[in-house]
Amino acid sequence: MKCEKEMMRLYAVTDRSWVGRQTLLEQVEAALKGGATLVQLREKELDEEEFFAEAVDMKALCAKYGIPFIVNDNVEIAIKCRADGIHVGQGDMEAGRVRALVGDDMMIGVSVRTVKQALAAEAAGADYLGVGAVFSTTTKTDACEVARESLKEICAAVHIPVVAIGGINKGNIGQLTGTGVDGVALVSAIFAAGDIESECRELRMLSEKIVTKG
Repeated sequence: MKCEKEMMRLYAVTDRSWVGRQTLLEQVEAALKGGATLVQLREKELDEEEFFAEAVDMKALCAKYGIPFIVNDNVEIAIKCRADGIHVGQGDMEAGRVRALVGDDMMIGVSVRTVKQALAAEAAGADYLGVGAVFSTTTKTDACEVARESLKEICAAVHIPVVAIGGINKGNIGQLTGTGVDGVALVSAIFAAGDIESECRELRMLSEKIVTKG
């Protein structure tokens, strides 16, 4: 699948911390109804069998809405469930090695914090970059903030889509205007919401604004 900038507009990253009233699948469907343009399944606690079963179900759900489905970190599961893409961090498998395993049809996203990392990821075959944390976040307690100027430099240095991640919400998303990002990746701003669908509608509108004005 070819990676388009529009896919980055409202990038939903799952977190089962807020599962309860709804299942994770129900939460993701609400996000899709609200305008999520890409879904990443991130699981740190499930065993391989549970992770795979969940990935298969979520892939089918995303396909129903015509939205790309990404698996975080686990290349083997991404291949087995025929995900549209795989996302890896700096501490995970290197993008070039991932490309050799998944072939040319699967999108590869890479988390970066510097221009050097961004250029290396692009050269190794990454299709898009996730840059962050752009604001302080409780989702990843070890994440240090990436300065606005660094974010701008990364966006200007590469020719592939860039999505900002980390601590983004309705109150601060406007600060990303003019940085060159193609959209925002959100965790708690989506999945901790009481009404995920309506929250996503508003976030999608705000994301479109920062991209248009940027």
